[in-house]
Amino acid sequence: MRARERAGVAMTVAALLAAAVPPATAASAEPRHLEGTLPSGATYMIDTPAHWNGTLLLFSHGYRPAGAPNEAVDASNDATKKLLLSEGYALAGSSYSATGWAVEQAVPDQLATLDVFADRVGTARRTLAWGQSYGGLVTTAIAERHPARIDGSLSLCGLVQGGVANWNSTLDPAFALKTLLAPGSGIPLTGFADADEADRTAGELGSTVTKAQDTPAGRARIALAAALHNIPGWNDPKQERPAPHDYEAQQANQYQAVSTMLDAAFRRRQEAEQRAGGNMSWNTGVDYAAMLRKSSGFKEVEALYKSAGLSLRNDLRTLADAPRVKADPAAVRYMTRNIAFTGKLRTPQLDVHTTGDALVPVQVTSAHERAVTAAGSGALLRQGFVDNAGHCTFSPAEQLAALHTVGRRVETGRWGDTSPGALNAEARRSDPTTEARYLAFRPGPYPRPYDLAHSDDPAEPVRPGS
Repeated sequence: MRARERAGVAMTVAALLAAAVPPATAASAEPRHLEGTLPSGATYMIDTPAHWNGTLLLFSHGYRPAGAPNEAVDASNDATKKLLLSEGYALAGSSYSATGWAVEQAVPDQLATLDVFADRVGTARRTLAWGQSYGGLVTTAIAERHPARIDGSLSLCGLVQGGVANWNSTLDPAFALKTLLAPGSGIPLTGFADADEADRTAGELGSTVTKAQDTPAGRARIALAAALHNIPGWNDPKQERPAPHDYEAQQANQYQAVSTMLDAAFRRRQEAEQRAGGNMSWNTGVDYAAMLRKSSGFKEVEALYKSAGLSLRNDLRTLADAPRVKADPAAVRYMTRNIAFTGKLRTPQLDVHTTGDALVPVQVTSAHERAVTAAGSGALLRQGFVDNAGHCTFSPAEQLAALHTVGRRVETGRWGDTSPGALNAEARRSDPTTEARYLAFRPGPYPRPYDLAHSDDPAEPVRPGS
């Protein structure tokens, strides 16, 4: 295992002795549960098994809205945590010292949690970072910016497209809904004065969408907005999976997901804008007709427009002619720092995503692959896909299979077999009581990629200040 740099902390005799003892014997003979508070005010949680296998799993949790409960967790859920402890893994994670888009706090808080683990438990033989949703973004940020602190990483349903791309793609469906369903309404899409204004705006546009769902034309336009975000036609495990050409059922499912999307487009955006000091996204120079043609929902939109007797060409022209949203360059710089990815991996990473995710569509993995390939780190990245609807709806078996795969890559220096068959076999060995649903899948392109590996790419959307 690579040496861990502990800047500013003198190495004591006790620490030297602990490092000399194999981790499995250095750990307590009894399971331990440790909690405490970091200097930032974030809390941390650590769990160690009776017989530690020497591997520490650093878990980064998902997005928590401003004002929401903010407790520390060290695994994705209780069932997965129990299995990991039974296999001998040590677990750690922090709350982060702030809620919302707190990447600038989350990354140092997670690194501080590693320091606490070394002080209170001992030196890990290897450390794997993992996280889900927004926590997958935090995990990938650690992998890019602090590779000396970890040996490998796993992003589950993560925002691996990065912050700037995320907020650009959140703007697009809201822009389409306002332009096509509420023209002349004056509904703001950015620059909210406070959370109350964001709430009112989300409610106003949400009511408009609800009324539009009652008409064929309205449903077609909602499908168009959903296609710009690649919202799939099956996006909740409680929904019956529609047939491939049952576009009415697919649109009904997308409509249900739009409310969640509006929450991100208004309420979550307001918190992020407040941090960034302005609007960090734009759609100047964006060709929505071209974006639609590349979307997974293109054929559905065409069919629904035809059924409604509505001109898709005219609506796309309306989008093209509508006044566009410009970004604040300083806010974009903030979001680029927190975070747009460089694609420069130094340790192996596995991205795993469900195919039916409406909140963080599976196409985000294409954006990450694009950046990593351009940065010359493609050999370090692998991606897997789970055939299920919903955001982060992985079984414990599927999560363990992914962690085992990263662990073996670190241990052997080779990925080996990462095919769906191999991942499913690993999942069934890890936990035969829950699902194993990896499948062969190739996501389409992400609609608004933005990464630092392509900073001079003329195919990128027009950049603020350029």
